[in-house]
Amino acid sequence: MTKSELVRELAEDFELPRKRAGEMVEAILDKITEVLKTGGKVQLTPFGQFKIRDRAARMARNPQTGEPVKVPAKRVLKFIAGRTLKDAVGTAKRGASKKTAAKAAPARKAAASRKPAANAKTGAVRKSSAASKSAAAKSSAKAKR
Repeated sequence: MTKSELVRELAEDFELPRKRAGEMVEAILDKITEVLKTGGKVQLTPFGQFKIRDRAARMARNPQTGEPVKVPAKRVLKFIAGRTLKDAVGTAKRGASKKTAAKAAPARKAAASRKPAANAKTGAVRKSSAASKSAAAKSSAKAKR
């Protein structure tokens, strides 16, 4: 969809003259641009947000010759789509799906209820990560006293 098509559809939807709808679209775009120029962010809650990010200068490599190239620092525009927009478009979500997560949950419970494994050579029982963290916290508390 182009800007002129958007103006035409908004004019029809709100029963406005095209010129007035065009002025409104221009005003919105100008305001968004103005805020982003100052380094702010524009958050359109169900739709998404526009942000400005500062990228540091870095060394890159020319893929054809392999020689290093200096890339200067710059400001870039970033758009983060909101959940409503993602759901409407149907983009894939990161991580496991609901079915995969439901199947993995019983396996986690079973793994948590098992006893710690013993080392085959020494016969020593390994502590779980939670147990080692709590032991470390206790020893640091004693050291503070």
